[in-house]
Amino acid sequence: MLGSSFWQHPLVETAGYFSVVVLCLVVSMVVFEIVTKYKNWDEIKKGNVAVALATGGKILGICNIFRYSIERHSTLLEMVGWGFFGFVLLIFAYLLFEFLTPRFKVDEEIANDNRSVGFISFTISLGLSFVIGASIV
Repeated sequence: MLGSSFWQHPLVETAGYFSVVVLCLVVSMVVFEIVTKYKNWDEIKKGNVAVALATGGKILGICNIFRYSIERHSTLLEMVGWGFFGFVLLIFAYLLFEFLTPRFKVDEEIANDNRSVGFISFTISLGLSFVIGASIV
């Protein structure tokens, strides 16, 4: 039987956090795939840089939020809960970005490889992840 010191070893904790965050990241990316009108990975395979930027920003944003959550919580459940709450806020920010740009449709521009819109999407996801992360208690 493994003692409690095994589970508290930094290597075991790091592997545990890594595994859980990767799983949460996969779930988050599936949700983003549903929310966007284009197919992220199909567009990236075609070389759509705008989609790659927007998707990369989402990945960095989600990982950054989980980074803050790991730093501030001692239980796995709290860490996952706050991480997913931050993820929901990122989805809200993406939808707000679409709403606040009435002159064009963000999803359509990104799908059409408008790299400027893809870069702004990247910046919004990453930038707001710092704000969300800093507010995690």
